[in-house]
Amino acid sequence: MKMIGITMGDPAGVGPEIVVKALADASEFKEKYVVYGAADIMEKYNAQLGLGCSFCEIEDVSEYKEGCINVIDPVHLTMDQYQIGALSAKCGDAAYQYIARSIEDALAGKIEAVVTGPLNKEALHMGGHNYDGHTEIFATLTGTKDYAMMFYGPLKIMHVSTHCSLREACDRATRERVLTCIRLMNTALKKTGMEHPYLAVAGLNPHAGEHGLFGTEEIDEIIPAVEDAKKEGINVTGPIPPDTVFSKALSGIYDGVIAMYHDQGHIAAKLQHMSDCVNCTIGLPIIRTSVDHGTAFDIAGQGIADGTNMKTSMHVAEEFMGSK
Repeated sequence: MKMIGITMGDPAGVGPEIVVKALADASEFKEKYVVYGAADIMEKYNAQLGLGCSFCEIEDVSEYKEGCINVIDPVHLTMDQYQIGALSAKCGDAAYQYIARSIEDALAGKIEAVVTGPLNKEALHMGGHNYDGHTEIFATLTGTKDYAMMFYGPLKIMHVSTHCSLREACDRATRERVLTCIRLMNTALKKTGMEHPYLAVAGLNPHAGEHGLFGTEEIDEIIPAVEDAKKEGINVTGPIPPDTVFSKALSGIYDGVIAMYHDQGHIAAKLQHMSDCVNCTIGLPIIRTSVDHGTAFDIAGQGIADGTNMKTSMHVAEEFMGSK
């Protein structure tokens, strides 16, 4: 029996609601799921929305029970300890503990993949966990050095850098890092069934530097990385001007794009396909997918959060599992 873990995310956000909505019809999914979170919090949304789900609290994945939503709760946070829609150190810590336990179980082979609900970075820090986000937590707790964020949807985009200043992002666009991302994306797309994916590397500067007129990073770092990858047999081209590379990928010319920094890739991915866009961490020893939205404190507790992206994240996790 293959099992996938879902982390509930920050209890004060929309995570508990979208998890319950996604699991309300388990027949939609191929694999079985266990939630790392709090059963009573999810029961609140179940009752509010009239979904008719039942919940089973278990201590270990081996205790999985059919016919209910199985929940492992390493924290036992209750709803009287925080306010829905508000920042909380307790919620930030709980969100971290859900992730940490899911990673522990994945590394032990108890679950095959982890799908993560949204956490709030400020609450995470308030709770004593000074990470930039999910990606860095997973990399640290799995001891992974070479990893990258990849959006998987109609557009497939990997990021050379993510949570840092734009000034620092320019410094991170090195030959070594660009080559690492090309390798990671090539391997990831092959796992989803592409035999010989065609990758495009975006430029860092306007017009991809225009032969050095608008910056030399393309000449000094990006082009050498692309040439190195070609020598390894990877089907890659670039740098392509960033104002055209994503539309070309969307039209089918390229199978994936290496973006140079956070907003370059995020804006392209979210502009038209936010509900279809799944955040994956590539390079880990375990499969990790995630919703591509935040905790949405402004609508938390109202029963109006859209669970579509959580369902898509679960389907993508199953897709990656199919390659194992």
